[in-house]
Amino acid sequence: MYGQECPSHGRYRRRRVISTQAKTAAFQKCIAPECAATFDVTETLTGCPRCGGLLDIEYEWDRLPVPRSLREFESRWGRRNEPLEFSGVWRFRQLLPFAPDDQIVTIGEGQTILRPSDPVARYVGMDNGKLLLQYEGLNPSGSFKDNGMTAAVTHARMVGAKHAACASTGNTSASLAVFASATGLFQVIVFVGSGKIAFGKLSQALDYGSKTLQLLGDFDDAMHQVQQVAKQQGIYLCNSVNPFRLEGQKAIMYRVLEALRWEVPDWIVVPGGNLGNSSAFGKAFRELRQLGLIDRVPRLAIINAAGANTLYQLVEQRGLRWSDGHPDRKVISQFYREMDETKHRASTLATAIEINRPVNLTKALRALEAFDGVVRQVSDQEILDAKAQIGSGGFGCEPASAASVAGVKLLRTEGVIAPSDRVVCILTGHQLKDPTTTVAYHANDREQFDRVLGSRGVREAPFANQPIVVANEIDRIMDVIRSFE
Repeated sequence: MYGQECPSHGRYRRRRVISTQAKTAAFQKCIAPECAATFDVTETLTGCPRCGGLLDIEYEWDRLPVPRSLREFESRWGRRNEPLEFSGVWRFRQLLPFAPDDQIVTIGEGQTILRPSDPVARYVGMDNGKLLLQYEGLNPSGSFKDNGMTAAVTHARMVGAKHAACASTGNTSASLAVFASATGLFQVIVFVGSGKIAFGKLSQALDYGSKTLQLLGDFDDAMHQVQQVAKQQGIYLCNSVNPFRLEGQKAIMYRVLEALRWEVPDWIVVPGGNLGNSSAFGKAFRELRQLGLIDRVPRLAIINAAGANTLYQLVEQRGLRWSDGHPDRKVISQFYREMDETKHRASTLATAIEINRPVNLTKALRALEAFDGVVRQVSDQEILDAKAQIGSGGFGCEPASAASVAGVKLLRTEGVIAPSDRVVCILTGHQLKDPTTTVAYHANDREQFDRVLGSRGVREAPFANQPIVVANEIDRIMDVIRSFE
């Protein structure tokens, strides 16, 4: 394994495969069982150089100071004046111990909340107190991506990177851009597809000073091109194919457990786009179980938008499984070939999950197998109706977030989720990520509704909260106000 081309740098450099006897207790490992090659954490890789498989960050836990109980993390709250203890990712750094403390990059990510929503519980058909919403919109860039980006940027600093790039439907670019602008560590290039990014997200990348390339294509095109650029120019790639990104995203589950007083919920329900979250969540619970810090794991539900339903098609319609690390690659290849032949493009108002070729597909398959998971698809109409209910229940979220609640409603109808189950839905991003869609749903303007929503099959807004037009006269205003009583 010497002299191989580095996928992320595009130049030949000495490659060292390490053993479990190496000096560091953290290492990168190929997830393919027939390969299982291991690499030093100082290597910049987005895939296994030996077989092309995805990589995990793994640890020799017996060489690390592992907590005896998750409750040990509660003492960290008393030191919130310290940046690493304030971070909702790095205060759990004993569970992602790949970086020395003096190399960690944080901007205060992870100050999120888990809260029950009885109005939303009633909407989906669950008992009061049983549906909980994990709101990741409170992160600095307004989405869950900051959990992973703090880890990716930390690793980029460890390896001395000066340039970073990503392909994005919006949230990844916003997150990378804010970390770069807040720290001054990197110059950033982001790739987005034309017409495939909500203005709320695009405005962040522009405002934070990143160089933004708007390709004449979709996210999958942008992802392909950014990988080529990163390879040829030696640019650090910050998409979720980077295994360090997913290490940070594990912390979302640590905070969920913390909010539940370390009790494991019955279900975790998450929108499915590039499948980084579902992959990271699966790894988080696998490791906690391995370390004896929990005694059971939740079930996992991944919810696709119907217009971007690759995982649903492969798992629920074509029977694709992880199969102990040997998924049927022919099933995947055939499905992708059919998409190419028909020129099929992902199309959904939930732009954050508008992805045809999820890069973490195999890791998500692994998580589904380990946690008795299911995959469902929901329409844009169901997503926006759920979004309106989430909003009226006290949370404003981007459309993709609402796929999780729409998925719970569907799974309740099917009887897969019981009304008494404790269910955690991940709300991935803030409402203001995509205000155009929200206003179009609620506005009393059919032309605007049809222009923004109609092309994606949304025909009605049963939960619209329409603005009321009233004459600029106090009597007329009072008439309207009295009508509310």
